[in-house]
Amino acid sequence: MSHDIENKKQALKDMGVKYCLGAYVDIHGIPKGKFVPIDHLGHMLEGSELYTGYALDGLGQMPNEDEIASVPDLNSLIQLPWQPEVAWMAADNTLHGEPYEISTRVALKKVLAEAEEMGFGFNLGIECELFVLKEEEDGSLSVPDRDDKLIKPCYDVRSFMNRFTWLDKMATTINDLGWDLYSLDHEDANGQYEFDFQYSDALTMCDRFIFFRYMAKHYAQEEGLLATLMPKPFADKTGNGAHFNMSLFDKETGKNVFACDPKDDPRGLGLTELGYQFIAGVLKHGPALCAVFSPTVNSYKRLIRQGAMATFSWAPVFNSFGSNNRTNSVRVPLGGGRFESRNADGSVNPYLASALVLAAGLEGIKEKLDPGLPQEENLYELSEAERAEKGIEFLPQNLGEAVRAFAEDPFVEKVLGKGLSDEFIKYKSQEWEEYHRTVSAWEIERYSHLF
Repeated sequence: MSHDIENKKQALKDMGVKYCLGAYVDIHGIPKGKFVPIDHLGHMLEGSELYTGYALDGLGQMPNEDEIASVPDLNSLIQLPWQPEVAWMAADNTLHGEPYEISTRVALKKVLAEAEEMGFGFNLGIECELFVLKEEEDGSLSVPDRDDKLIKPCYDVRSFMNRFTWLDKMATTINDLGWDLYSLDHEDANGQYEFDFQYSDALTMCDRFIFFRYMAKHYAQEEGLLATLMPKPFADKTGNGAHFNMSLFDKETGKNVFACDPKDDPRGLGLTELGYQFIAGVLKHGPALCAVFSPTVNSYKRLIRQGAMATFSWAPVFNSFGSNNRTNSVRVPLGGGRFESRNADGSVNPYLASALVLAAGLEGIKEKLDPGLPQEENLYELSEAERAEKGIEFLPQNLGEAVRAFAEDPFVEKVLGKGLSDEFIKYKSQEWEEYHRTVSAWEIERYSHLF
């Protein structure tokens, strides 16, 4: 092993690497870590870099407890294209040499191991939507391209090309990293773009999503702009989703166990019975999952039918599934073989969300749950009585409701353990309470002269 590490160090030195970073994430999915000179890579891989968990959000611990360590995953190594002296690696946290359970990447690996015991692997694709904006002197955000003013700017070529420099940096890097970018476009809001790259095993995809957010912000900063995946920067524009596209595969053959000919599927969507059972598990725990798919106060400004917008929002507000019907939270795209959870947004901690959604789906398979028939109508236009008759329930409509659903579902603690689930509840409850204690500009404008 030491010989392999020496060879790796020399190869990295030959590439110009001087420093290594092992980046783990806090409860919010924000990367944290220490840098070590390349000659100390071996020590880092043995857990030399220690951290006080109490200094970070959602890592547990009190000031009197022993430090946690981060151990980088060499398989995730990326040499920063804009700073080639630095090698970035995703990392796991450990305590006393053992996996640290109050760690979301560790939690995902635990559920992946359970899936493997059942004979399954978990494939995941995340659709990355984000805005590239100008930050004004007063802190407000604006669309930097004056030509990007169409009421329906989706797929607009001119606005896309006006941001070509940034888009090209992103696309080139994604492909150079081997992620296989297959599509990019101007999205549904002014200043908004989407990148779609090939799915992979869930752990790899989560590592890539964390790096994607970091990379997008860096390349925008080079142009004096701000890239943001926050769910809803503007009340009158669509928000940033991070739709999770999921399937299971057979660990021995690699075959997609959700895929079948739509003609062989009584529901006609191109899913096997295993696929429907997985969806049923996701719907069973839909309200609790909403807390991790949409984990911020701002997330629920996105999860509305219309609001301040001139048209429907496309946002998934119902705990339901269907075919290519974007008014459901769970969608089975044309051709089947996978399904999409649409309430995930750009603020998601992908490890935490993946751990829980996979565990929910596996429970659906174990218990042979049935999601019922797909919903094919425009659910936005149904009356409350019509939705009640169909048994279609709303997902949580604010962070407080979502955290309550998360806390009240015993499944969550069973999957994550008490330590991690309690940390999420603690920090997200505080976030909700702080929001309600804040006096907004809207309140000042509305009430200061009225009363």
